[in-house]
Amino acid sequence: MPVYRPPKIAASEITPRQVYLGRREFLGAAAIGAVGLLGAGNAGAAALSAVESKYKVDEKPTPVKDVTTYNNFYEFGLDKGDPVALSGDFKPLPWTIKVDGMVNKPGTFDLDALMKEFPIESRTYRMRCVEAWSMVIPWDGFPLASLLSKVEPLGSAKYVAFETVVRPEEMPGQKGIFQSLEWPYVEGLRLDEANHPLTLLAVGLYGETLPNQNGAPIRLVVPWKYGFKGIKSIVRITLTDKEPKNTWQITNPQEYGFYANVNPAVDHPRWSQATERRIGESGFFGASRRPTLPFNGYADEVASLYAGMDLKANF
Repeated sequence: MPVYRPPKIAASEITPRQVYLGRREFLGAAAIGAVGLLGAGNAGAAALSAVESKYKVDEKPTPVKDVTTYNNFYEFGLDKGDPVALSGDFKPLPWTIKVDGMVNKPGTFDLDALMKEFPIESRTYRMRCVEAWSMVIPWDGFPLASLLSKVEPLGSAKYVAFETVVRPEEMPGQKGIFQSLEWPYVEGLRLDEANHPLTLLAVGLYGETLPNQNGAPIRLVVPWKYGFKGIKSIVRITLTDKEPKNTWQITNPQEYGFYANVNPAVDHPRWSQATERRIGESGFFGASRRPTLPFNGYADEVASLYAGMDLKANF
């Protein structure tokens, strides 16, 4: 089997092996058939016409090479290099999203039409992975609230559930008898979280359409939550009155909860969340490690959503 060799990243920037492998210990040895190395850059990328927004951070963006080659997308495999190596057969276009459940105007919407209806904004957000590494990513997209407003949620709707596409013929991580996770990958937010101005449906990064390995053609970005809440390749959004489970919560409820707010005061059971490694920044003796901020630095905007809640119990 050809061996994929990802771009060199300084050792000080990479999550310790015992952390990211520890997260997968309970997944078992997922069997994936022998596959060849696939060229999987962003060959089909198209430039996006996006307007600048007020949502920026005073931090250096992570190099696009790192953003597109060091990530998690389990539908393509468990290792950081699998998404870029194994997503070449995935076909992100054409694409539709079904929005249903407790709404007045359910429908199935063509993504191209949505991108014409809702202005695309450029937003630079911090991204904090639950594995204690982070990036700064320039996303392009539109507020989730815009789509929700279009379908008119009922007053009884309290939550929003999300579902990823299932295409084992194009996504090798979904193939085989022994699966690491249950498919489809699912996620959820409270309706007030979904309607928050920071919550984005991203269709691009760095001014171009999303590469396959980063969740093409549309994914969720919730910058004050751990990265696994950012469900990719979304095909269905459902409004409901019941709190939906997410994939990691289903898989290991002792370690992953519904909220997944970035919280340096609440450690993962097997590693600290007090600090993080910023991918793309090098330095001697761990200089790229930095303190993790409550709500990933967005406390002023979102802390009021959780007033009075026990954030340790509601992790």
